[in-house]
Amino acid sequence: MSDPIIVMPYDKAWKNEFQVIGGQIRQALGEVAVRIDHIGSTSITGLDAKPIIDIQVSVGSLEPMDCRLGLEALGYTYRVNNPDRTKRYFRESGSMRRTHIHVREVGSWSEQFALLFRDYLREHPDARRRYAEVKYQLMDQYHNERERYVEEKGPVIWEIMRKASEWSQQIGWRPGKSDI
Repeated sequence: MSDPIIVMPYDKAWKNEFQVIGGQIRQALGEVAVRIDHIGSTSITGLDAKPIIDIQVSVGSLEPMDCRLGLEALGYTYRVNNPDRTKRYFRESGSMRRTHIHVREVGSWSEQFALLFRDYLREHPDARRRYAEVKYQLMDQYHNERERYVEEKGPVIWEIMRKASEWSQQIGWRPGKSDI
């Protein structure tokens, strides 16, 4: 059994925690990291979330994995068994703060998806509320089933992304500067 799903009210400390961790990653990776961005629910002011800091590190190429030694030196563990071939995935180790690091190729669809989803939710409070409501419902329903919780978020994520895609075309969306 996995850790229970806990969605909690937005905590402004999450931004500061990202800044510290992101700064450490920037120091360790230097120019290997083209971008370092705070993604996921903790990156969206006002959005209730699982208290996990998600960080996207954008690199020129996934192979060779030039970021691995730097991330491991900081204490992050490479998850070889990650089934998503569009990224390389690292997690905290030991007593470190819960952190998920998603290494993706700069300009790739998966990198852009995470940034657009974040930016759309930052600008659309109704979508933020809808997403939070669904997360609480799923937490209650799948409290100890992390994979089901993630899987069942799919429909609302795609609903939001359809709107985000239209919004991106209307405003000519492009990712802003890297967060770190």
